Amino acid sequence: MQGIFHVLRDHDQAEQQVTYLELFFDLVFVFAITQLSQVLLNDLTWRGVAGTFFLLVAMWLAWVYTTWWTNSVDPDVVPVRLVMLVMMLAGMMMALAIPEAWGDRALLFAVSYVGLHLIRNTFSVLAARRSGGDHISLLRLLSWSVVTGALWIAGAIAGNGALVVIWVLALALELVSPYVGYWTPGLGAQRMGDRQIEYHHFTERFHLFIIIVLGESIVITGVTAAALELDAARLASVVVAFALTAVLWWLYFNAVAARSSEGLGAASGDRQRLARDAYSYTHILLVFGIMLIAIGNELLIGHPLDEFDRAGLVVVAAGPVLYLWGHELFKLLMTGSVRVVRLLGGVLIAAVVAVVGTVLPALWTQAIVLAILVGFAIHENVAMRRFDATSAEERLSSLTTEAGKPAQYGSTRVDRRTATTERSRGEI
Repeated sequence: MQGIFHVLRDHDQAEQQVTYLELFFDLVFVFAITQLSQVLLNDLTWRGVAGTFFLLVAMWLAWVYTTWWTNSVDPDVVPVRLVMLVMMLAGMMMALAIPEAWGDRALLFAVSYVGLHLIRNTFSVLAARRSGGDHISLLRLLSWSVVTGALWIAGAIAGNGALVVIWVLALALELVSPYVGYWTPGLGAQRMGDRQIEYHHFTERFHLFIIIVLGESIVITGVTAAALELDAARLASVVVAFALTAVLWWLYFNAVAARSSEGLGAASGDRQRLARDAYSYTHILLVFGIMLIAIGNELLIGHPLDEFDRAGLVVVAAGPVLYLWGHELFKLLMTGSVRVVRLLGGVLIAAVVAVVGTVLPALWTQAIVLAILVGFAIHENVAMRRFDATSAEERLSSLTTEAGKPAQYGSTRVDRRTATTERSRGEI
């Protein structure tokens, strides 16, 4: 049995790559995000937003905990593959339950959600014990899953108002648990540095998830347009919707993705905290921002020459604002600084939508939002090139002594680490 449960990755080997199984696993979340988008589109109220965001956070935690798990275990080992496929089925059931998760399908959602966590965490404890690894920290996580899982199921059984109260308590406990080290009676708390992270694999998983959400936005645009008459205004709205998705990709992958990965790699002493706060928690804001923008695009394509109603205007403004400000919170956690221009950009978008959205057709309102975001992309691309040029000159100058001769370093790796740190502190 020891051979069967020998599933841990070797973090001392070369950098890890995301496996095909992990990408296959993510397909369930494409369906889940689509379900959430449609639920919110059909209920554009504050209650609908709160309910949808709550379910999104729950789905996100299921994905995040699995990402941490696959950073420690090898998805190419048969037992891990089987566990991931079962978890994938549980995720599918969760996604199916989403339209009635607050009603008739509450128990299906709760059982699937709890089952996904319990299957993963139980397997981890057994694998660690059989292989002689540290199973105590995993036992703490399993204990918390049992407690919160009981709350999820109890809330689903209780129904009505009790369901909301109990589920909010359960999710709050799950969100807080990493900050108390999963403290468990008799087992104590886990220390932040107890867990190794292979940062190449870890950051790539989050980058790929952003791609998934952007892809879902493209799907919504295409499916919505294909079902309607394709006149000139609707084709123009498709162009604007596609361009909005493209500029969202640009704003994240032109600099944020690569430099944040470098930053996490350079922060060896603080890597676990940054992985928890900047990645595991902050990226949910980016995901929700993209979802709102996709919903705004669907409203646009449906009625390009009509004005957005009040709920539509809120969605059209909130999506880009949440996306830009989510980036800045991410940058603040990674580097301790923010770009004021993006914060002001969010304010600008909200103000412009509030003013022009009530008098101009939806097509023009979204086109103006697109123009503002394109302006940011151009500005940041120019700023990034200037920063790289300045940093290159400073590094070249630092390699020269007062006598004008090259300094003798024992290895160029020191200079590469310095360059990496400088880049990570740049335009993330």
